[in-house]
Amino acid sequence: MTIAIGDKLPTAKFKEKTADGPVEITTEQLFDGKKVVLFAVPGAFTPTCTLNHLPGYLENRDTILSKGVDDIAVLSVNDWHVMGAWATQTGGLGKIHFLADWDGAFTKALGLDADLSAGGLGVRSKRYSMLVENGVVKSLNVEESPGQATVSGAAAMLEQI
Repeated sequence: MTIAIGDKLPTAKFKEKTADGPVEITTEQLFDGKKVVLFAVPGAFTPTCTLNHLPGYLENRDTILSKGVDDIAVLSVNDWHVMGAWATQTGGLGKIHFLADWDGAFTKALGLDADLSAGGLGVRSKRYSMLVENGVVKSLNVEESPGQATVSGAAAMLEQI
């Protein structure tokens, strides 16, 4: 079953690279009592993710936060080393959370996993964005194609906040 608007997020643990090294972040730490924009990508360093999806959120970070959002996070089924390198390379380290759902447990619990083995990626996350308030999904935008970043992009999210 795919998560829907009004559903509470499942409990999960992520890894994130920080200036002090890797840290574990739980869904409770990230979402409880907060308004958070979460977007997911099929893979760090992949073309659409790096050139189209992530830049919009980095460029609009201050505008998103000025609308009452407490935090922004990007999630991918990658390890924390890859997510940390991606954060550093894109200039996003310390600006938004780069969450490693290393085994895909959270992604599978959401029902938003996608088998991209035909493209050599294995099981990854579908491309989506959601607005989460106190752990509850308030808006959900899932792309039909992993190569598109329109309904889940920052511009679309800004209209929903």
